[in-house]
Amino acid sequence: AALAMDNGLARTPPMGWLHWERFLCGTDCAAEPRRCVSEQLFVEMADRMAADGWRDAGYEFVCIDDCWMAPTRDKQGRLQADPKRFPSGIRKLADYVHSKGLKLGIYSDVGKKTCAGFPGSYNHYDLDAQTFASWGVDLLKFDGCNSDSLELLAEGYRRMSLALNNTGRSIVYSCEWPFYLRPVQQPNYTEIKQYCNQWRNFYDVYDSWSSIKSILDWTALHQDTIVKIAGPGGWNDPDMALVIGNFGLSWDQSVTQMAMWAIMAAPLFMSNDLRHISPEAKCLLQNKEVIAINQDPLGKQGYQLAKDKNFQLWERPLSGRAYAVAVLNHQEIGGPQNFTFSLTFLGNGLACNPACSIRQVLPASRDWGVYSWISSLSVEVNPTGTVLLKV
Repeated sequence: AALAMDNGLARTPPMGWLHWERFLCGTDCAAEPRRCVSEQLFVEMADRMAADGWRDAGYEFVCIDDCWMAPTRDKQGRLQADPKRFPSGIRKLADYVHSKGLKLGIYSDVGKKTCAGFPGSYNHYDLDAQTFASWGVDLLKFDGCNSDSLELLAEGYRRMSLALNNTGRSIVYSCEWPFYLRPVQQPNYTEIKQYCNQWRNFYDVYDSWSSIKSILDWTALHQDTIVKIAGPGGWNDPDMALVIGNFGLSWDQSVTQMAMWAIMAAPLFMSNDLRHISPEAKCLLQNKEVIAINQDPLGKQGYQLAKDKNFQLWERPLSGRAYAVAVLNHQEIGGPQNFTFSLTFLGNGLACNPACSIRQVLPASRDWGVYSWISSLSVEVNPTGTVLLKV
């Protein structure tokens, strides 16, 4: 059987919308019809993605997370959607999503139960893969709760990868494998990339600055082991959800999440309510220049170059000998601060040799002109904000 990384998928980080974080495990549609995990929610999100420019900006997956299932499997042992919340079934929903030029993602778990206690895929890997393929599913997020041992966890991730490939349908495979290994052992990323198109390393993202900050800190701390493995077909997932357009981030923090997820070559899956989103958040999430950095065909993940007091300097090699550069100000007090650095720092001294043009992408787009190799650059950054440049 072909390995998952040979499934030809995820040549650039996948992009889409995901219900988890914003809609969690809402199952009471009588009390909260607009906020429960239901067929209607995904139909309405697909409508918005097609009509409001999201699909055209590159967001193509509409993803169902945990809590979509009925509490038990059917008589043939197959997973089934909750009949009250998904009366038409997943196949019909997939057809609808496809009719909008979008793709459907679904969720299951390697263990006996999902994280929320619905039926897991343990001992049903082949059957579940066939079920998802028959429904027309395009992505599987495979969680790691309720697995009895690390051996069973690893075996389950491998088996589901092969089962998905054996269906003959192109299904992007999103794993949580390293996240569940990490407390006990160092993940073998070379092996994980053989089986998965993206893999989650760290805790769930929350709608808060402390959550975004902890993800960035973790990534910088472990960059020596994770950056080199990322590339076309397989990506580090710092938890998919972009929480921009919700409640917890200031404008500058939203800019930071968008800029840094682009630098990290992260999958871009929004978790927000596209029926009610501010024009500013929409504009940021649909920013073509930032998305182009995230989707750069070279597929190299960025890394932290330097830390100085409250500042962090990150870079990401891009195609065409360009670099994306992010200057992040961690200070949470006072006003904007200046960070000055020599351009010889960038790209091992090659990014600006003998000269380079610099363009600011975020927080607003403008040209900074041409600089020589020996120039210094002074960047003014708001507290908890980021300035994203293309060199």
